[in-house]
Amino acid sequence: MSDSESKEEPLSLDSVARLLLEECRMVLPGIQALFGFQLIAVFNEGFSDKLTPGEQELHLAAIISTVVAIAAIMAPAALHRQLEAFSVSHRFIRMATRLLLLSMLPLTISLSLDVYLIAKIILKSWNSDSLSQYLYACSCYSSGSDCPS
Repeated sequence: MSDSESKEEPLSLDSVARLLLEECRMVLPGIQALFGFQLIAVFNEGFSDKLTPGEQELHLAAIISTVVAIAAIMAPAALHRQLEAFSVSHRFIRMATRLLLLSMLPLTISLSLDVYLIAKIILKSWNSDSLSQYLYACSCYSSGSDCPS
């Protein structure tokens, strides 16, 4: 690795907070779009025809996971406004970073459940073992660990 690639420049707390809140704002529209599509699916005519009651409950779990992700991604801006409107602290940066990273878990769960349901509709042959294997692979990938096969 060259010196220019490994060179780090310290940022002020203000710059870090601005970047962090901007990252939250960048992720939020995508999660909101997902939420909209999840809600639309429920009101489509074929929703109850194509999915069993158990699968409909999985979709509800996906919607709830998306709502949790939205709340976690929106929380840093609200907390900053409420707790430290005229300053930035290391505590806020740590808390906001944790919330941003935490929001990725329910988002991963939501996406995984909906991909499973979509694949089930398209392929008409996925079973619960396939769901378990798929969710396990997603959790290994999102955690960055090398899970055994």
